[in-house]
Amino acid sequence: MNVLFLCTGNSCRSQMAEGWARQLDDGSLQVQSAGIESHGKNPRAIAVMQEVGVDISGQASTKLTNEMLKWADYVVTVCAHADEHCPVLPAGTAKEHWPLDDPAKAGGSEEDIMAVFRESRDDIRQRVVDLIGRLANGRGKEKL
Repeated sequence: MNVLFLCTGNSCRSQMAEGWARQLDDGSLQVQSAGIESHGKNPRAIAVMQEVGVDISGQASTKLTNEMLKWADYVVTVCAHADEHCPVLPAGTAKEHWPLDDPAKAGGSEEDIMAVFRESRDDIRQRVVDLIGRLANGRGKEKL
């Protein structure tokens, strides 16, 4: 199963989702992430993932291509903008949406901002665990 995590800029949420999926999957999934645009990787996302032993520093911040859409069996949009601007998917490609807030928009002290990134990281981890479990049991979202 080929899973694509899609975000606006492929800098935080989709990067973390890709990292978690690579870390937690038993090898049955092929995983990529992409953005409607490419904004580069957020250093705070890299840092909070590193705190839990997941290295996403080698992942690329990529812009969505038609080849990625053809490759994907399952697309997960991780923000409203990506969900609204997701291109029409090929027939048979399943899609679900995770309405995640953007941790990069957090304000306050560095400690406050990092707390938001950690909360996002942990939320994404649980969503990825749930997704892997559903896909392993053949219970993904309905195909669109």
